[in-house]
Parts: sequence; structure tokens; C-alpha cells
Amino acid sequence: MPLVRIDVNQGRTPEELTALSRAVHDAILAEYGIPERDYFHILTEHPQGQIIAQDAGLGFERTSGMVMIQIFTQGGRSQDAKSSLFAAIASSLAEVGVPGEDVFVGYVENSPGDWSFGFGRSQYVTGELAVPSR
Repeated sequence: MPLVRIDVNQGRTPEELTALSRAVHDAILAEYGIPERDYFHILTEHPQGQIIAQDAGLGFERTSGMVMIQIFTQGGRSQDAKSSLFAAIASSLAEVGVPGEDVFVGYVENSPGDWSFGFGRSQYVTGELAVPSR
């Protein structure tokens, strides 16, 4: 059950924002085999100039159309699985017009006890939800 935050500069249509979210979700579905309804995305638009993302010395330029993605999920997946996910996200976003240099992903792992899906309970701990397998 990843929680995904997607930050972009203002200027996209509602349909384009939906396509970005769907592209990221489809990549996660394909790579991690999570259920379709494990769809928890927060899309935030920022005024131009409020997202700063240089190339970290890799020698390319980003555009104002860059997409910053933060994925919060339970730990335990291999580096190969994470790398495959990153590639799948870039490929999926390319299909909706986002070039690879404009895709930035931060991946944060936690444990089952770090989640509450409602009612103030940690459903993975209480057993209301099964802890997803890797």
C-alpha cells in the first residue's frame, strides 16, 4: 500500500493531472502487484519557482514540467524491485508526455505499524488488514 505524493508546477489541466497519477499507479500495479484499490495519491500543484530540482551533477536540464514523486511504503523490497519500479514509472510517465529527465522519485520505507487507514487504528497491527507480501 504505497502512499504517493506527486508535486508539479501549475499549468496542467485536470485531465493531465489525472493521467500523471494514473501513470504512476499503473507502474506500481505492474511492478508490485498491489490491488487496484490500493490507490492513495496526493497531487499538489505549486506556483512556478517553488519546485527546485537540479540534476545532482548528472549533466542534464529539467524543464518546468518536471514531476516530483515521493513513495511511502513498507520496507522489504529488494533494490532490484525498487529499480524496476523507478524504470516503470519513467516509462509510464513518458507515455503521457513527461520526459525521463523530468521524473524525480524519492522512496521512503517504513513498517506495518506506521499505517492507519481510518478510525485511529493500525489495521496491519490489529489484523484488520493482512500485511502485504513482497
